[in-house]
Amino acid sequence: MVVTGLGGVTALGSDWPTIRAALAAGRTGVVRMPDWDRFASVNTRLGAPVPDFSVEDRYPRKALRSMGRVARFAVFSAERALDSAGLLGAPCLRAGRVGAAFGSSFGSPDAVLGFYELKREGTSAHLNATSYIRMMSHTALVNVGVHFGLTGRLIPANAACASASQAIGFAAEAILLDRADAMVAGGAEELDITDSAVFDTLFATSTRHDDPAHASRPYDASRDGLVIGEGGAALVLEERAHALARGATIYGELAGFATNSDGTHVTQPNAATMEQTLRLALDDADIDAGTVGIVNGHGTATEGGDIAETQATRAAFGRAVPIHSLKGHFGHSLGACGAIEAWLGLEMLREGLFWPTANLHTPDPRCGELDYLMDTPRRIDTEYLMSNNFAFGGVNTSLIFRRA
Repeated sequence: MVVTGLGGVTALGSDWPTIRAALAAGRTGVVRMPDWDRFASVNTRLGAPVPDFSVEDRYPRKALRSMGRVARFAVFSAERALDSAGLLGAPCLRAGRVGAAFGSSFGSPDAVLGFYELKREGTSAHLNATSYIRMMSHTALVNVGVHFGLTGRLIPANAACASASQAIGFAAEAILLDRADAMVAGGAEELDITDSAVFDTLFATSTRHDDPAHASRPYDASRDGLVIGEGGAALVLEERAHALARGATIYGELAGFATNSDGTHVTQPNAATMEQTLRLALDDADIDAGTVGIVNGHGTATEGGDIAETQATRAAFGRAVPIHSLKGHFGHSLGACGAIEAWLGLEMLREGLFWPTANLHTPDPRCGELDYLMDTPRRIDTEYLMSNNFAFGGVNTSLIFRRA
């Protein structure tokens, strides 16, 4: 299973050279959100927004009516991925053998307000024919399918923080089952106070308001919680023979995928089933743990999540495998993070240079004994990268990519 297209949009840019330059400069996308001051019952005022994002002049007004911000991130990311794959506007998109798998944790929250106004007041001035389309959980997927005229299967993946990585894995399975020649796979999320409020009620958000750039500190002993971000990313996955027949550029290979569930608690992670996910992915890739040279960890900067994940990783690998998290730079983009991390992980894998976890200086001693990338980028000549995500509800995912 090969990757022939990739692209997205993040708090630090919408192309790899721009993002790479920001990483090299030590920048993060986390800022203080002054508009959130009015939400007195929410403790955090931190987020990682995508600055100056607009597609008003890029897409027709008719198409934009059904797109909230999350769907716009999704369509933009899919466009970038299809363009890099040489498939943008290709006749095969409408031939029934190209589909999409896309995820988000929710639709556009503002679209919900009209429905609540109706319930509360008995009438609503904000409801219209596209309110539900912008609100529904699979709005990102549907808008990608309609915008690009895809006539293959559409696979929704709405599993909170594991949405995008599940979408990538499910897309690969559709191709392996010969139900598609190619799939656009990824995820998107828009930053909203409601997302931060979810974690705030669990006392899991950072309140380092006087130092936003250093607020998200995955695995660090001094972390005080996560920061919510936004954005989107997409990969084009393709059956190898199909890709070679059309002369496509191959950016990498999806070698393994696994997903399972904890079956124990809706919010508390389970290291044992996390470990099993990693082992299942290694089995799917038909490689041993010693072959993987770097792990892109979930690394949300929450106490329970960081500890369980790293202990599971140590148990699965049996050694201090190199690990980093990108959420110190981009915040936690929920349903988008798996795709953003897969995209940027592939870029780093191709270059052989991996960037450290932002703001990680002293790993929490309760975390697993691993080789944490800190302070400076590191050259790692490896053929395989593992990228992991873990979500509320005990949904665990692991993707293994192979260098082209």
